[in-house]
Amino acid sequence: MTQNSTAHPKGLYVLFTTEMWERFNFYGMRAILSLFLVSALAFKQNEASILYGGFLGLSYLTPMFGGYISDRYWGNRNCIIFGGFVMALGQLFLFGSASTYAGNLPLANILMWSGLFFLIIGNGFFKPNISSMVGQLYAKGDNKLDAAFTIFYMGINTGAFLGMLICPWVGDVKVDGIRVVEAFKWGFLAAGAAMMIGTISFYILKNKFIVSPSGEAVGLKPNFNAIQDKTKESEKAEFSNQSIGIAVFIFLVLVYVFHSFIATAEANPIKDWIYPIIYASGLSLAFLIMTDKTLNKVERDRIWVLYIIAFFVMFFWSAFEQAGSSLTFIADQQTDLHFLGIELPPSSVQNANSIFIVLLAFPFSWFWTWLQKRGIEPNSPAKQSIGLLLLATGYFIIATQVKDLGTQKLGVAWLFCMYLFHTMGELCLSPIGLSLVAKLAPKRFSSLLMGVWFIANAAGYALAGTLGALLPSIEPGAQIPSFLGFEIHNLYEFFMVFVSLAGAAAILLYILAAGPLKRMMHGIK
Repeated sequence: MTQNSTAHPKGLYVLFTTEMWERFNFYGMRAILSLFLVSALAFKQNEASILYGGFLGLSYLTPMFGGYISDRYWGNRNCIIFGGFVMALGQLFLFGSASTYAGNLPLANILMWSGLFFLIIGNGFFKPNISSMVGQLYAKGDNKLDAAFTIFYMGINTGAFLGMLICPWVGDVKVDGIRVVEAFKWGFLAAGAAMMIGTISFYILKNKFIVSPSGEAVGLKPNFNAIQDKTKESEKAEFSNQSIGIAVFIFLVLVYVFHSFIATAEANPIKDWIYPIIYASGLSLAFLIMTDKTLNKVERDRIWVLYIIAFFVMFFWSAFEQAGSSLTFIADQQTDLHFLGIELPPSSVQNANSIFIVLLAFPFSWFWTWLQKRGIEPNSPAKQSIGLLLLATGYFIIATQVKDLGTQKLGVAWLFCMYLFHTMGELCLSPIGLSLVAKLAPKRFSSLLMGVWFIANAAGYALAGTLGALLPSIEPGAQIPSFLGFEIHNLYEFFMVFVSLAGAAAILLYILAAGPLKRMMHGIK
């Protein structure tokens, strides 16, 4: 069985559908989580933002371990199935939390923490493995890979769209302007049902369609004892005990350093310890991978490219992921939500991102192909710098609108405009990054480096929690937040933090893309 040179393999659409249901589960829950914490479990807004950032950060840190388990023991397929069922169980715990908060708040908190724990673990097994399997469906050097990841990315956002449409409409309900807190449980239940559908469908279809261009099954358990082509590409990675020991030492030192820098008098275990663990993990793992004895110079250079770009991607996600925390609070409290004769649930406004992804994914895929045929396609790092610039532009637009707003509410259309620019930035950055990992990663590191790539997301989400807590409170007499010595008095100054960070990262990454990164990729674009 061979794949048509112009058509995408059918396995891509199986992975598309599986990821769609999983993203329904994840983004549907994510849309209502912060409001649930504040409305039902009596969290303060800044506490909810910090927990939100910690949850997302750990959800994208655990793929490092899920990728390792896959590469060494279970294989992609088993990890996807295990992760899917664990996430469905996590949503049931959240359903229980939302069902018991009124009569037993301590129990509801225990169930909430349990649910988030299972979602974090399940996502760690699911996320890197389904993404890395996309690349395995194609022959090495296939020029359809960027387009394939863009199509796959549309599956991610189709699921996100459905999740953020259905879960807020059934879970974030208001009657006469008063939130019906009991309804949150139905949003979590809908998310869990979607996860079960995705996992079961993958289990049924995997053997028939998840195959390589030559028709061989991909994503099976690794077999290091099998007869293999004796090349660096097929050898098992070799980490010495000394390298592992040094990496652990570096990790512990970095955790202490980051903790000392981040911790404040207002103790918060998530911000004070979880965030440092997330930041330290990526740096210590970078050292460990680079000490692998099987790496040659070209492979080592390409892996360094992934780490350098990951650093800049962190700033993108720290700004982008305000959607589920600070931007949702702004939509809830400071935005006129009437649109086309309908009053939107506050948690559904962020769904504009998914709608724009679905509308723009294929045009962007076509645009990259059009540029490639004319020999003027920018390389992957340059595309990602453009994504950062578009993100900064979106925040600058919304910042200009709130600068002289006074006591009036922001029109929801301006949030939609901001999300349009954020979406275009995301299409320049995220699917291109997934494709770049598939291109640059040695085969024996494919899942582990996909997990490593998600550490950049994890660090960005942790930073998103820190930055989201800077949102000035609308309560009179509230403490004024500050960032790097600058006080944040209003929404304009809050948004300009993201304009500055993303804009500076965009300029520096573009400069690097044209020089050192281009050379270090050794011919890969």
